Amino acid sequence: MQRRNFLQTLPAAAALAAAPAPRYNVLLLMSDEHNPFFSQPYGHSFVTTPNMAKLAQRGTVFQNAYCPSPLCLPSRSSFLSGRRVFDLQTYGNCNVFQVDTPSYGKVLDSQGVHSVHIGKTDVYNQASTLGFTEMIAPGDRARPGDTLVSRVPLDVQKDGEGRGAGYGVKPNPFGGDIKKVDLAVEWLSRKAAAVGKPWTLSVNLLKPHFPHNVTPELWAQYAAHADLPKHGLDSPGAKHPYAEDLRKFFGTDAYEAETIRSLRHGYYGCITFVDQQLGRLVDALEQSGQASNTVVVYTSDHGEMLGKFGLWWKRSLYEDSARIPMIAAGPGFQAGQRVRTPVDLHDLRASMFEAAGAKQPAGWCGQPLQSMPKYDEERAVFSEFQGGGTRASAFLVRQGRWKLIFNCAAPHQLFDLDKDPDELNNLAASQPKVVKRLEAELRRICSPEEENRRAEEFTQRQLRALGR
Repeated sequence: MQRRNFLQTLPAAAALAAAPAPRYNVLLLMSDEHNPFFSQPYGHSFVTTPNMAKLAQRGTVFQNAYCPSPLCLPSRSSFLSGRRVFDLQTYGNCNVFQVDTPSYGKVLDSQGVHSVHIGKTDVYNQASTLGFTEMIAPGDRARPGDTLVSRVPLDVQKDGEGRGAGYGVKPNPFGGDIKKVDLAVEWLSRKAAAVGKPWTLSVNLLKPHFPHNVTPELWAQYAAHADLPKHGLDSPGAKHPYAEDLRKFFGTDAYEAETIRSLRHGYYGCITFVDQQLGRLVDALEQSGQASNTVVVYTSDHGEMLGKFGLWWKRSLYEDSARIPMIAAGPGFQAGQRVRTPVDLHDLRASMFEAAGAKQPAGWCGQPLQSMPKYDEERAVFSEFQGGGTRASAFLVRQGRWKLIFNCAAPHQLFDLDKDPDELNNLAASQPKVVKRLEAELRRICSPEEENRRAEEFTQRQLRALGR
């Protein structure tokens, strides 16, 4: 190339190099307590989730996604703040003490991204302090929240029988969630195209969280599927001391087969309801004209044991409680792809920053899902549970096929999830080298002994503040 021609190309090349990266919107639907194994994208045989399936066809399914902690307030607090639960000390659903730290909505707003939150908050501070550009119909937990925080002696809930009756047909069982989606649909139709900058819209539903009440149509849809869990109280996982603690805490050992069948029956209908709301949101997005430049994500805050090992709801680090659905479609996500690399909600939040062309604060957890390899067997993800319900703290590390549950006051557990996805065979004694390797990953993140001590000290502070 002649010098004159080369010089003529410089301005164009400089302009191209200086062009800002594309900035996209994010539409996030976060449900509450959805065990991903009960959905079509994760292979369930009869739970109907056609809109999740369509989203999976258009985008990427993250097959091994975990929550930061399997309980509402800890998990949501960690996701909104970019910090670990042990760092925030939001161990359980007690909010007698609150934390002053910026949310991702505030940080995005400061970087020119219009951040919107609709529905359930239930995090480390009140919704009014979180700094989103728009906070619509938030749902704060009334203070002081859950007061059953003592681990030793173990506090015990008194509503096990009442929770066990939470199923069947009920008038207007989804009214609150429908209103939240109505608000989101209205926002998409009226504001999405007019904001004039990238936006994030997080829509937060209460379902499929208990009670498992549904409409007559959804109850009828699953009438032939009122089943029992494949692995119950006779399974080895049910006999672990932490599992025994949780059954005592929730008072679920007395549940008869009919109760178990009915609770599962209702749960399936609740999941299909959530799927219907996902469909409404995607339809509204398409009608807004913003679909081509918007990332759409479906996820949940934690899972649901649903009677497996005699356990219900959450607070366990077994897969059914700690795993979450994570499906993302739109710019940056390949259609029809399935990623086996373990990921978590921190990675999802990092992806929201990536899509919007914003930067996460230094020290925040997570890496963007857009650049996550399909299978990185060296990448480790972390979860923890340090709240009430068990005698002491527990920590989870997932790396490749292996999963370690480090229990501070009971035997550790190691599972080969490729061969044993139901966690029936604890290999901790026979695979000491694997335990050592995963424990080293855990200790890169925190000292489990030190965090167990800090959690116990904090629990005692909570008890004093509660007058106990």
